[in-house]
Amino acid sequence: MSEIKLSTEELRYIAMFEQTTGAEIRDCIVDEDRIIYVVEAGNMGAAIGKNGEHINRVKENVDKHVELVEYSEDPNEFIKNAFGPVAVSSVNIANKDDKQYAYVQVSNNSKGLAIGSNGKNIDKVKMIANRHHNIDSVIIQ
Repeated sequence: MSEIKLSTEELRYIAMFEQTTGAEIRDCIVDEDRIIYVVEAGNMGAAIGKNGEHINRVKENVDKHVELVEYSEDPNEFIKNAFGPVAVSSVNIANKDDKQYAYVQVSNNSKGLAIGSNGKNIDKVKMIANRHHNIDSVIIQ
């Protein structure tokens, strides 16, 4: 994994999230109208809270859409987690021309959700897969 540099704004969002939820955050990305938190493995329950109390409190504080991704040392598992509610059948990572590619298998009726409006979901997955596992591209099949 390459070293992740966080801005002062991102560090503030992490501190607020951890203080509000008690969950440990590994990474935070502020992206226009949303904040993406990469939650330490095993901390998703604390991040969400009973009936979503913790995550809802965070959303009120930041006034932006909040997305959570559970971290995993295993790049295949991490990519599955990054797709959120989309059911991923398989992830295969291959090296080609000194680059790493993740080929992600989803059902035909889930491809639209996997890509997201204007490619927002797949862009998120590509960004955090690169930040945490040096994967150059994520391709939906």
